[in-house]
Amino acid sequence: MQLGLEEALPSLVKAKFASAKASNALIFSSTELSILRTKSAAPFQLRYCPALAKKPTGDGKKQPSGPKPDPFDQVSPELLIANIPSNNPSHLLVLNKYPVIPQHFIIATKLNKQQTHMLEQDDLAATHACLKAWEENKNSKLFSFFNSGEHSGASQAHRHLQFLSVDEMKRDQQESASWDPLIERMLAAPADEGQGLRTNPGLPFTHYALELPHEPSPETLYSSYNKLYETAAAAVRSYISSNQNPDLELHPSEGGSSPISYNLAMTTSAMAIVPRRKEGAAIKDSKGNEVGSVALNGTLLAGTLMVKLEDEWNALRDDQLQLDGILTAIGVPR
Repeated sequence: MQLGLEEALPSLVKAKFASAKASNALIFSSTELSILRTKSAAPFQLRYCPALAKKPTGDGKKQPSGPKPDPFDQVSPELLIANIPSNNPSHLLVLNKYPVIPQHFIIATKLNKQQTHMLEQDDLAATHACLKAWEENKNSKLFSFFNSGEHSGASQAHRHLQFLSVDEMKRDQQESASWDPLIERMLAAPADEGQGLRTNPGLPFTHYALELPHEPSPETLYSSYNKLYETAAAAVRSYISSNQNPDLELHPSEGGSSPISYNLAMTTSAMAIVPRRKEGAAIKDSKGNEVGSVALNGTLLAGTLMVKLEDEWNALRDDQLQLDGILTAIGVPR
């Protein structure tokens, strides 16, 4: 897909982010950063964002009943980056209104399609076109992710995928050389002889990755997605059937919704999926007392997680072995 943008995508995003931040059209929250490691030494970014814990949940007034407002319907011009492709647009690019990483932006369907339905070929083609445009014009990686289902960390019903700049994720990180997006680490594992799927044996949750060709067609992207999804769905069904009292059930699929929760991620070189069992897990201090919890979305596939409370931040840094427990709890065990 050709985006048909008037200038380079990174320049558009950078300029729009700067102006939206200056006008308070978006609210940027800075984070502190530390590197945790799994038992297999895979690095994960732990971000601490106390501003999100102070974020007001309402003004005390009764909230109106009915569905939540659609954030991608009549988007503010201060947040809208572009409609793509330029001729007969099917998607829009818009800044995230509450970013913790600079230049965090989103691709959403112009029509209000469901987040729990299967992605379509044009969703994947438009997403990959953005990844490629970023890499070609900035010589840097862009990471995209998709959350689907109640256990995935999804927060909006209107179908959308999200983008994070890998450079911005590494910025101001003293240990940046030791961290790279987890999806890239998955590609280091050997591919199986059947479908070319890769799994990193050091990670404690079920996941699958595929290497993408240099110039994948929309059909190739769509078939890769379907292959990953069907394998993940089979893993969920196997987990449910092999446990007497499974802590997971298939979602109702009437109307076309997926029966599983999952996160999908994509770069120009890879696509990966993680079937989800829970959205989050408890965090405990050195005495075994629960001090909070952590929720994970598709940034899991980048190798990042975020907490809002100081007790959570300290507990995870003091006892990094909790990381494997959290990853096991939120995914389907290997």
